[in-house]
Amino acid sequence: MRKTVAGPLPISGNTPPPDFIYDPPTDPWISIIHKDLDILVLSKPSGLLTVSGKDLAHSDSLEKRAQRKFKSVRVVHRLDRGTSGLLVMALNTESHRNLGMQFERRKTQKTYIAVVAGTVSDDSDTINLPLVTDWYNRPKQMVEPMLGRPATTHWRVLERFGSYTRMELTPISGRSHQLRVHMQAIGHPILGDTFYAPPEIAAVSPRLMLHAEKLSFFHPSDGREVRFCDPCPY
Repeated sequence: MRKTVAGPLPISGNTPPPDFIYDPPTDPWISIIHKDLDILVLSKPSGLLTVSGKDLAHSDSLEKRAQRKFKSVRVVHRLDRGTSGLLVMALNTESHRNLGMQFERRKTQKTYIAVVAGTVSDDSDTINLPLVTDWYNRPKQMVEPMLGRPATTHWRVLERFGSYTRMELTPISGRSHQLRVHMQAIGHPILGDTFYAPPEIAAVSPRLMLHAEKLSFFHPSDGREVRFCDPCPY
C-alpha cells in the first residue's frame, strides 16, 4: 500500500476550513470507467467539484467535463470536492429517473476507503448518529440526536499502521458529509479533512483521504445488478 501520511500527531478540537484557491486536477481531464446507452460511470479525482459552483472561479466540474463529451448527461448523485472515486451519471431522462429513485430508496451500495487519525481499537462496528445542517457554519453538518435525520455507517478496519488506521466505510444512509462527520464524531477524523479534522490532522495529507471504491446498483435498462470498482489510489 502506498502511504502518504507522516508520523504521530495529536488529535485536538475542530476549526473552520481555511480559504482555498480552486485548482482542480486536469490530468486526466476525464476518466471513464464504463459507458453504455443509459449510464456513464466516471472516476472523480480529489479536488474536482461534482457540480459547478455559483462563483465563476468554481465553474469547472465533473458534470461540465462530462457534458462536453456527452451533451445529454445528467447528475444523479454527488461526491464531495475532496472525495475521489466512482460516480454514475445518467445519459437520458428515463435512466436519470430510475437511478434517482434507487439512490433515494437506498437500493444502491457504496463502499469507501478512508485513512483516519488514531488507532481504531475494534475491528468493526456500526455508527448510528443523526445528522443535521450546521446553519451557522454551512455547508457543514453536525450530530444532532433530537433534530437530526437518521444516519448509519458500517465500518471495518483494514490495516493499522503507526498512529493511523485504514478503514472500509459503508454508508447505509446518504446524508451530506456523513462519513466525515461520523468518523470525527467517534474520535477518528479522516486525514486531510479541512472541514471536520483539527488543523494538525487536516495537514497530514494534501488531499482528503476518502475514496469511493465500489458502487453497485440495478441497471436502468433491464434491472440487472451491475457492480463497479475504482481501486483506491492510496
